[in-house]
Amino acid sequence: MSNDHQDDNPPSLKPILDQNACDFSASGNLHIDGLVQERLQTLGPTSVLFYRKPLEFDHGQGVWLFDTDGNRYLDAYNNVAVLGHAHPAVSDAVAAQLQKINSHSRYLNKAGHTYAQQLLATLSAGEDCGFLPDPRLVMTCTGSEANDLALRLAFLATGAQGVIVSEAAYHGNTWLVNQISPSSCRQLPDWVATFSLDALQQEDIPVHQAMAAIREEITRAINTLKSRGYGVAALIADSIFSSDGVFAHPTGFLTAAVDEVREAGGVFIADEVQPGFARTGEAFWGYLRHSQAQQPLQPDIISFGKPMGNGYPVAGLIAPDNLLQAMADKEGYFNTFAGSHAAVAAAQAVLTTIGMEGLQENARHTGAAFKQELITLADSCPLIRSVRGAGLFIGVDLVNAHGEPDAELTSQIINALREQGILIGAAGKHGSTLKIRPPLCFSQDNVALFISRFRHVLTTIHS
Repeated sequence: MSNDHQDDNPPSLKPILDQNACDFSASGNLHIDGLVQERLQTLGPTSVLFYRKPLEFDHGQGVWLFDTDGNRYLDAYNNVAVLGHAHPAVSDAVAAQLQKINSHSRYLNKAGHTYAQQLLATLSAGEDCGFLPDPRLVMTCTGSEANDLALRLAFLATGAQGVIVSEAAYHGNTWLVNQISPSSCRQLPDWVATFSLDALQQEDIPVHQAMAAIREEITRAINTLKSRGYGVAALIADSIFSSDGVFAHPTGFLTAAVDEVREAGGVFIADEVQPGFARTGEAFWGYLRHSQAQQPLQPDIISFGKPMGNGYPVAGLIAPDNLLQAMADKEGYFNTFAGSHAAVAAAQAVLTTIGMEGLQENARHTGAAFKQELITLADSCPLIRSVRGAGLFIGVDLVNAHGEPDAELTSQIINALREQGILIGAAGKHGSTLKIRPPLCFSQDNVALFISRFRHVLTTIHS
């Protein structure tokens, strides 16, 4: 793939690894102890740390993390521990499996077949939703690997090379998916085109207006790729657009983008690493929120990762059998640790527990109450421009006294909350969106504690 038309990302785009990162050069306001120095000397500078004062945790339990000094922190950020930290269903299942056998997927493993059947059944969430023809599960170790494989399948299926992503997207860290991640790749290759979500800053925008705005953006991206001679292989999108700042509404707008891409000959890859596994409360998969009776939304490929194993590294993708067969005929795919016995045990425990503990319903109810509390707080706080989200995935846009996005203010609030025992992250192309994404067992009491301490921090900073 040539890079003759390579363009730098917009200067205002805040790289994802810089958001809420520990700045080792800012010695004046940085807590650097022996452990941090040891990390730098052993793991090197590419291993990013959170917060101005990095944390070392000893253990976790549910929504809580405990540092080595015994201090307790409410985890409102970690999408990996979807069931909560140290959930016994997962730790017991993995421990039992490791004591029995843990090998690779070139041996038969009926437990893996059972898990695949149950996961594939989640695609048929309602009569209004389309279905992949003969869907099959391919297991990987990480979401990055899943997206890498998804792109290879898209290139094979279409014969084209152009890829469309949102302007602050993050899809992983392999060489290939880093190239389609504007929030980490500082210079996008010319076979990647981006689209903006600026029209969706306010969630009450009518869906027809949102669809028109997105259609215009996607059409522009398509024309860019065609003019460069790449055609359109794929649109890959996280359906809640988490790295862009959390854009969950209005539901249905994503169908306009997918329709345009398919008309141009491309496929739609739903990156469910962030919104999948019941996170949005309304559906098991985030893309299903955009599927409606008269306009069903069905991806051609679905990728997923982080929450799938509640901390155990397991991920995968779902694709049609005929597409996977075409790849098998050409080159095949093998991943040593993907689909191992222990990985399947962890994944099965997560899938079963989400249903048994009613975590999707909890995400819906608790998330709605959480969001409303934040909206109410925003009404009395000029630092908050807007609140967006679905279920237990919420973004809070912050602005300074001039009404401008302010990454420094965002970092200040995140670190002040850390001092109050609350952990969150940052997102958005300006790095000015608070990213709130707790375990799905988050309770109304947890919401009340969060709001109380958030209000205190906002009042202190604003005054």
